[in-house]
Amino acid sequence: MSDAFFAALARDAAARYDRRERFAHHFARGKLDGDPVFRGVLARGLIPRGARLLDLGCGQGVLAAVLLAAQASHARGQWPAEWPAPPNPREIRGIDLSRRDVERAAVALPEARFECADIREARFGEADAVVILDVLHYIGLDAQRDVLARVREALRGGGVLLLRVADADGSLRFRYTVFIDHAATMLRGRGTGRYQCRPVAEWKRLLESLGFRVDAAPMSEGTAFANVLLVARYDPGATS
Repeated sequence: MSDAFFAALARDAAARYDRRERFAHHFARGKLDGDPVFRGVLARGLIPRGARLLDLGCGQGVLAAVLLAAQASHARGQWPAEWPAPPNPREIRGIDLSRRDVERAAVALPEARFECADIREARFGEADAVVILDVLHYIGLDAQRDVLARVREALRGGGVLLLRVADADGSLRFRYTVFIDHAATMLRGRGTGRYQCRPVAEWKRLLESLGFRVDAAPMSEGTAFANVLLVARYDPGATS
């Protein structure tokens, strides 16, 4: 049931972009249908219920769209019995460097707040859950650590960071992941440069040095990519 349910959920989420711009609608539908991370986050209940959610590198707000669609589906009594209840965040904020994507998100998802800014400089405020999907490799190694340290500060009351990365293990899957990322970035007119990737073990050590407890799970099911989702929980009481 859950596969058919998520396909319908993806349609509902993408429909938010229908009347605004065809590209935005088709991008959202393709992303939700082809990327297992959105289904994985919902099926595993990785975002706490009622959280203040911050999405760094949010793009056009696809994560927010599927979370809002999930909230509506649950309210209609259409939620899979085997899944935890959806997170129903009390606040959704997104930050992205692309003004066009932020504009698309703001029009399609008025329930959320979006800001056009560089995550290396933007103020994060306070959050209970932070999501960073396939973003940090675009910035330098020192900047990665700085962003993660500021994420910990945003989670000062405790919470979870969901960080998806490509495992830089030198495998063919990793090289393919980087190739496709380069191609997609070029096609969207954003240029490309040298990516700053790390092996998963190094990402875990970095997060643990900042006080996070980290679990890693493959997050590329049904694709040829080398993606891994790091579920990093921060408990200030455990590190004081």
